[in-house]
Amino acid sequence: MGLFGFGKKDKVLDLTEGYKRQVAKAEQMKQAQRDSSDASPFSFFDSPAATGSSDDMDSSDPEERKKKLAKRIMDMTEKLEDISNQLYHLQQRVEVLERKLDIRRT
Repeated sequence: MGLFGFGKKDKVLDLTEGYKRQVAKAEQMKQAQRDSSDASPFSFFDSPAATGSSDDMDSSDPEERKKKLAKRIMDMTEKLEDISNQLYHLQQRVEVLERKLDIRRT
């Protein structure tokens, strides 16, 4: 695509090939990790790059999962309350500023 119609317009840049290679590479790493996890019980020490939050949800203990979910919900609730308080304070400030502006106009 050219500027103001100048230049060649028939060229298309395709960036999906790099993404497809990344996805394929990630799949190969996951498969290799699964294969190696069968070999030794401490395979998580072998590949530090494969750490993630998926370990939190893989636990088979339902009580542990409930506790983690409850903690996450509580954290989200606290964050929402904090944001709500901040919005309330901002509204109060805006109202004060509006009152000051109306007083000066008269």
